[in-house]
Amino acid sequence: MSRSWSRWPCQRYYAPRPRSLWRRLMDYGLTLIVLGLAILLAARLDRVETRKTEGAATVNDGDSITLGGERIRMRGIDAPEYSQICRKDGADYPCGKLARQSLVRLIAGKAVSCSGWQRDRYSRLLGDCKDLNRAQVEAGWAVAFGDFETEEAAARAGKAGIWGGTFDEPKNWRESHGHELVERKHGTLASIGDALREIFRFW
Repeated sequence: MSRSWSRWPCQRYYAPRPRSLWRRLMDYGLTLIVLGLAILLAARLDRVETRKTEGAATVNDGDSITLGGERIRMRGIDAPEYSQICRKDGADYPCGKLARQSLVRLIAGKAVSCSGWQRDRYSRLLGDCKDLNRAQVEAGWAVAFGDFETEEAAARAGKAGIWGGTFDEPKNWRESHGHELVERKHGTLASIGDALREIFRFW
């Protein structure tokens, strides 16, 4: 008479304990939160669409213009403030005014086209203005501010514009002259933060 046996002891089956009411409520609550965030995200995606504007521009300073009623801060660059003073050959000179004049010359009365989706803390559109952002850095009248590092290096090597003398970085000049809100670099991390702020902004 044969006898079947197993090396392993018999294991009893235990039915899973029912979840408590509190645990079920927590699960339902988390599900509702996730669904709500998904709906909010879908509803706010229209806020990050690219805005385009073109026409005759009014130059405010070396990195900002007004175009069709839209105030635009040129993305990825930072020019000396209009009242900023720099130094060259042992003498002070109005580098902020010269930066503005450089942008006026680049535009030369032609129509300007800008596009962007982010806004800075002054509610200005951070715009990529065709050929202008890069050209201001190449001419040495703006520093790279999240973009155009290669162009800045070439301008510095050629002592173009402000690189022909000494100057305070525009962001440092603003901070030291009582400007409470100092601009952030318009790089990748800033763009991610701006995108999240645009998506979840209610007004």
